[in-house]
Amino acid sequence: MVSGTAIDLVKNELPMDEESVTLTGDVPIGLVLVDIVNGFCTVGAGNLAPKVPDKQISRMVDESAQLARMFCEKKWPVFAFLDTHHPDVPEPPYHPHCIAGTDEANLVPALQWLENESNVTLRRKDCIDGFVGSLEKDGSNVFVDWVKKHRIEAILVVGICTDICVLDFVCSALSARNRGHVTPLRDVIVYSGGCATFDLPLHVARNIPGALAHPQELMHHVGLYMAKSRGAKVVSKVSFAASKKA
Repeated sequence: MVSGTAIDLVKNELPMDEESVTLTGDVPIGLVLVDIVNGFCTVGAGNLAPKVPDKQISRMVDESAQLARMFCEKKWPVFAFLDTHHPDVPEPPYHPHCIAGTDEANLVPALQWLENESNVTLRRKDCIDGFVGSLEKDGSNVFVDWVKKHRIEAILVVGICTDICVLDFVCSALSARNRGHVTPLRDVIVYSGGCATFDLPLHVARNIPGALAHPQELMHHVGLYMAKSRGAKVVSKVSFAASKKA
């Protein structure tokens, strides 16, 4: 376990001011849910699932579900990535996880209702980076097409893991935006309370051949810091208000 002193030291050396955002719908926005599946979030659901209840992951699921409800009530577009792998295709350095056809690869119970919502696009992906995982054989990109179809100018990103799948997707989306490949997207917003990562303390990692320590709170901060350093807006509060055009 990383001491509070060590975490405070990192946060002091890598300070990050978080903003707040109020959504009115005046700027077309879409919600992106990254890998909120049983295999990463539900206790005992698989090799990469938490072994015991985890407060950070539980909060991420709750916050994401609340946002999804709000977006669906307003019929705003939602895009959900579901990590899904063929059993014979490994993803080093990770152990087999979220195997296609198993419950590991399905949305957590709090989000399964999304499957029946008309404003929701589900995308099963077999790689860490959802942007890459949205590529089709013909060269098209499901995520890019979703942005263009709905004329989305901002995306609000939540999910797991903050420093892995969330960060990789955010960085790719920002690079594509900068190159003009995902117009009219302008802002990539990451909600810190709607993100989480896993915890693998040093004393545990030392007993697992080839494993790297992954202290949860520290890596969560690093993931958010890196996202902001690449150009994302990191927010600690999301609120909704009536359209100013009404």
